[in-house]
Amino acid sequence: MKQLIGRKLGMTQIFATDGTQYAVSVIEVLPNVITRIKTEEKDGYKAYVVGYDSKKESRANKCEKGFSKKSNTPLARFYREVTGKDLDALNLTVGGKLDASIFKAGDIVDVIGTSKGKGYTGTIKRYHHTIGPKGHGSGYHRQVGSFANNGRCNNRVLPGKKMSGHRGFEQATILNLLVVETNAEKGYILVKGAIPGAKQSLVKIRSAIRTQLGKPQQVKPLVDLSAKKEQPKAVEAPKAEAKPAPAPKPEVKKEAAPKAAPAKPAEAPKAAPKKEEVKKEAK
Repeated sequence: MKQLIGRKLGMTQIFATDGTQYAVSVIEVLPNVITRIKTEEKDGYKAYVVGYDSKKESRANKCEKGFSKKSNTPLARFYREVTGKDLDALNLTVGGKLDASIFKAGDIVDVIGTSKGKGYTGTIKRYHHTIGPKGHGSGYHRQVGSFANNGRCNNRVLPGKKMSGHRGFEQATILNLLVVETNAEKGYILVKGAIPGAKQSLVKIRSAIRTQLGKPQQVKPLVDLSAKKEQPKAVEAPKAEAKPAPAPKPEVKKEAAPKAAPAKPAEAPKAAPKKEEVKKEAK
């Protein structure tokens, strides 16, 4: 069995070359620095204490500083224990590191994390109890139910009674998840399906403890989006030879036309003679 500490970043989707879509959870896997090795002679069991994520010295207490100084390892933000016979075969020492390379695409793993907190809930939502009649006269809809102990120990409530309370924020394990891709250089593992916990929460990845029956799951070749494919350049058509420019035509100056004489204003017609003047002329 192999184990590793990581951090949940979220979910996304990737595609295989044949178009198959994988909905995956992205787990950040920084180097797990081994800070202590527990032995059966001294501690009663075999385990490795690993540190995950760095921490400023100003934010560490004296215990953490002394532990880091004794193991000669950098300060870590989180310390967790990992075990496994496969890890023993790696001959790990204090100061060594575990990364995402211990898993490969096609492996079946279990992911352990802390589920999201849901707040204070009733028994109907918390334990999926059956509700009472919906009629207005029943008076019993979403209550806890009877606390009677069938005549035994009626002076108290027996431990384990399912009652309302805080839901979530407890350890949860998702079994038999398929590893789609691992990348030790960039520090991540892609796991098919959802895993418990909120974003940025710590998770533990381990080899599946259940025996896998039937045909093993296989991961199809994925589309490599990081590699930039060189696109063939378009073949340019041969440029046509430039024709010589035609010789400029000689400019012909046009003679200006003679200006026309200004037209004389038309004379107004003479008014007809009055009757008195005509009579005088007749005399």
